[in-house]
Amino acid sequence: MAILNPYLSFRDNARAAIDFYQTIFGGELTISTFEEFHASEDPSEGFKIMHAQLTTPSGFTLMAADTPNRMGYNPGDNISVSLSGPADDLEELSGYYAKLSEGGTITMPLNTAPWGDTFGMCVDPFGVAWLVNVAGAPAA
Repeated sequence: MAILNPYLSFRDNARAAIDFYQTIFGGELTISTFEEFHASEDPSEGFKIMHAQLTTPSGFTLMAADTPNRMGYNPGDNISVSLSGPADDLEELSGYYAKLSEGGTITMPLNTAPWGDTFGMCVDPFGVAWLVNVAGAPAA
């Protein structure tokens, strides 16, 4: 089943923020750094959070990441919507990605990510940022 949830961006304080949210909502927290996935050529970014996910007992899912130094960061514009699901949902999620990006901007083509999932980012025609992640699926 596909999941829709908020994705929050930060500048060097994603870990503190997601830890804070965990104290409020409880739940299971997973955190990956840029260093773990060799996702930055800037060694000073190794500590940054590439992806954090908090799954709560109430069924909430909240995701967060640090914005790389090379990318702009403007508080207030730091929220994206994430669509994610299992490999069985590849066709459905790829279709959403295609429709959301039509008339908008593809910021990262839907392709195999360093963590092995199919992942892409786009901004729809209304300026809303979207992330699409299909777990364990080969790129469409």
